[in-house]
Amino acid sequence: MPLHLIKLCVGCESIADLEGWIAETSAERRRRKQPDEQVHTTRMMPKRIPELLEGGSLYWVIKGMISCRQQILDLRAVTGSDGIGRCAIVLEQKVIPVEPRTCRPFQGWRYLDDKSVPRDLAALGRFDADMPESLRRELAELGLL
Repeated sequence: MPLHLIKLCVGCESIADLEGWIAETSAERRRRKQPDEQVHTTRMMPKRIPELLEGGSLYWVIKGMISCRQQILDLRAVTGSDGIGRCAIVLEQKVIPVEPRTCRPFQGWRYLDDKSVPRDLAALGRFDADMPESLRRELAELGLL
């Protein structure tokens, strides 16, 4: 059974912001003739790597709500220019919206069990998959979604 990570998406106001940032950095890497992979670097390396690489995703918290996910493709130990070890999380560039769920702020990342993850909106086949993100967020905050 896969294991997942959850992390705050600092600086993003919406899923569209995240997708825009991914597109911009992808275009910049292609322009520089660098490998076109999305890498998110974080301080701590997870200990449960095999479980995360069995189909795990990184769930993004945007403005206090778990909003979307990206599949984890690889986890790499890297050393920053300051000599400090870090973890490079290689992610699928596709962003998948999920059922919005409130989430309190935290630092770093946390593990998220497969049984605790919000469902993908597209898999639900409900009207809220086509709803604007801002409206989904408001309805979820009111407990109506």
